[in-house]
Amino acid sequence: MTAQDLIYCPGSLSEKRRPAAGHSGKKGEINMYSIDFQKKKGFICDMDGVIYHGNQLLPGVPEFLRWLHEENKSYLFLTNNSGSTPRELQQKLGRMGLDVPEEHFYTSALATAAFLKTQAPGCSAYVIGEAGLLNALYDVGITMNDVDPDYVVVGESKSYSLETVTKAINLVLGGAKLIGANSDVSAPGENSTVPACGALVAPIEMATGAKAYFCGKPNPLMIRTGLRLLKCHSEDAVMVGDRMDTDVISGLESGMSTVLVLSGISTPETLKTFSYRPSMILNGVGDIVRTARGEA
Repeated sequence: MTAQDLIYCPGSLSEKRRPAAGHSGKKGEINMYSIDFQKKKGFICDMDGVIYHGNQLLPGVPEFLRWLHEENKSYLFLTNNSGSTPRELQQKLGRMGLDVPEEHFYTSALATAAFLKTQAPGCSAYVIGEAGLLNALYDVGITMNDVDPDYVVVGESKSYSLETVTKAINLVLGGAKLIGANSDVSAPGENSTVPACGALVAPIEMATGAKAYFCGKPNPLMIRTGLRLLKCHSEDAVMVGDRMDTDVISGLESGMSTVLVLSGISTPETLKTFSYRPSMILNGVGDIVRTARGEA
């Protein structure tokens, strides 16, 4: 199987099923299935690597959003980015020329806050993270505590340092439970790959022997919340993302159709390391529109 066998080129699939090139049922070969996007009612989309890289809007995104509105599709940006609030994400897209209401965003910070609220109402936490995570925790009544917290909570952070990690390690050794906003180890930046939450949690896990509980994708609690916000059944929804280990697997395990876009962290080569695969592989979200309209 070559890398080319893994790539779906818009226009090369029939409506129902298209075997991969040279498919004969042999081990290692794949079947690719097309999705009838017109019949789907809701779309859950990742952001980094799908909508933008850093502050750079990706090709086809305006057309995709316009199509969602024209076709009256429900949609939600479900992102593992814990550093930004929904309003900040709304404003970021606004600076890129996109008008998206605040209620269309749900972050791993919100998922983390919701989880802790149900697990330990009124608990305290030592937090390594940005405004998105801090605000989400404050909003559900969680207080900050760097002496004897119930939890150590880690998200993406620009102030990550040896001092904060050492503090977190000793608090976990002292009995605090370790929570990660998401398990992503890297994320696409504007011109490079940057470390994400999973990479920041790893030293704490290694030094303490504790295993973090991650609240973001692919945690099914976050996916179920997304579907509830969409008011959509999983069979009528599509998960769109650039990562196999968070986006695709979470959609697959929730019963959704899945689209992997190659505009972010994944390449045809990385797919070979996974035993599961998406429903479709596209170059970017613009191909969803072209496929739906039969223009591909």
